[in-house]
Order: sequence, then C-alpha cells, then structure tokens
Amino acid sequence: MIKPYQRTALALEELLDRSQPGEVLPSEPKLAEQLGVSRATLREAMRALEDRGRIVRRQGVGTYVRPTIIEAGLEELVSIESMAASVGLDVEMGDSEIHRRNANPDEAELLGVDKVVEIRRVILAEGVPVAYLVDTIGEGLIQEAVLSREFHGSVLDVLLKGGEPALEYSTSEISAVSAEGRVADMLRVSEGSVLLQFEASLFTKDGELVDLSQSYFLPGTFKFHVVRRVGRRLGTAA
Repeated sequence: MIKPYQRTALALEELLDRSQPGEVLPSEPKLAEQLGVSRATLREAMRALEDRGRIVRRQGVGTYVRPTIIEAGLEELVSIESMAASVGLDVEMGDSEIHRRNANPDEAELLGVDKVVEIRRVILAEGVPVAYLVDTIGEGLIQEAVLSREFHGSVLDVLLKGGEPALEYSTSEISAVSAEGRVADMLRVSEGSVLLQFEASLFTKDGELVDLSQSYFLPGTFKFHVVRRVGRRLGTAA
C-alpha cells in the first residue's frame, strides 16, 4: 500500500514537471495547503525528492527546482561559462569583490610578486548560486580597465581572450569540504553542507605560475568525469 508521503511525493513531482529549473516553490504552509496534506507528510515527501536530486533546499532561500546539471570532463580546462553553454544553460556573475593587497609570504614566493589582486565572486545558474570562486593573480597580469570592461566571472576567459601570457596547463587538488563562514553565506547553504573544492594553479607555456584559485561547487549542480587509461600490470612486459 502506498504511504501518504509517497503519494505526496508523486503530486510534488507533477508540480516539478510543470515548473522551470531554478524556480522557487511555494512556502511549506502554502504547499501543504495546496496539496491537502500535513506539514509533517510534506517534509517527508520533500526529503525523498531531495535525496533523488529533484529539489534543493537552501537556508534563507527556500525550496526550488534543481537547475540543469552542468557536466564536464576534467581532461580540459574550461570556464564555468563554457561548461554551462555546452548544456544550453545561462550563467551569470552574482556578488563579486576585487581587492588589491600585499601578497602573503606563500603568494609572494609562488607568484613572484609583491602585490596581488584577489577576485571573489558567486556564479549563478538560473538565478541560483551554484559556485563560489576565488582567484589570486599578480597585480598587472590583468589591467584594471580590462577587469572593469571584460570580466564577467571567468579569469581564465579574460586571459585567453587577451592572449598573453600564453597558458599551457593547470594542476588541481580536488576534495570534499564542509561549507563554512563566508563560503556558506555566499552560496546560501547551511554551515557544514558538503561542497566540492578545487584548489588549482595555472601555468604558462614557460612554466610560470600566474593564478592561484579556489573553487567551491555545489555537488548536485556539477558533475565532473575523467577518462582513465588502464595501467600495465606488475610483471608484464613492455
């Protein structure tokens, strides 16, 4: 026999099918009244849909239809804008901050500069925060006028468009982290929520390190994959 929350989940799925990705659902009291169920039953149904990836619940925002998943391989370095365009999704830059400051000892050693520019911004997909990006570059790598005129969220795209310096590769460390403090606030998630973090270093064709970045992604919105070759077994001939 079908349980009340399962019946409610089916009714919710019909509502989701008529909604747009990123659309915010009515408040819990209104939704419970609309469906003619108790709030306890509604919460159980919504938990089931959240587990299946149909909805996202955000503190201070509400519940909304999950945006289109942005999927990309890790073999090639591309911007979020390029990844989103490949699946027909529009993204835009939300809140952003650009600070010019003295390099800390690690930055000074790695980037070979005394002054850096730190660029922090939120990336929105269908109006919903999906990523928080922080890039630290040497002062003068990107002119202030270019940042003001051409920067729409991707440092990589600005550098590629300018053509100088010629970029070659990036190294990245990928880990699952808990959202804390500023990152949680900017992504509008509860502290402790799991995020996918990329810590990357961008190099030129001459091997010069020009960009240190930290990127935080919502796992349900991004799906990354990689092609791995089968290695030789121990003891086999070359």
